[in-house]
Amino acid sequence: MILPGSIVRVTNADDIYYKFEGLVQRISDGKAGVLFEGGNWDKIVTFNLSELEEVDLTAGKKGK
Repeated sequence: MILPGSIVRVTNADDIYYKFEGLVQRISDGKAGVLFEGGNWDKIVTFNLSELEEVDLTAGKKGK
């Protein structure tokens, strides 16, 4: 479930932000405002929720 504060990846292969990961700032009317930060730039871009997937931050971590 995508909520504000979630880290998401863009899944729409036709979008210039394809595979970029960002932080959801707001959700309204089936759309999400996603903040991308990189180096010396920050940008908020709006996407349909269907174009995003939540990033699993625990994937790849090994248990002890």
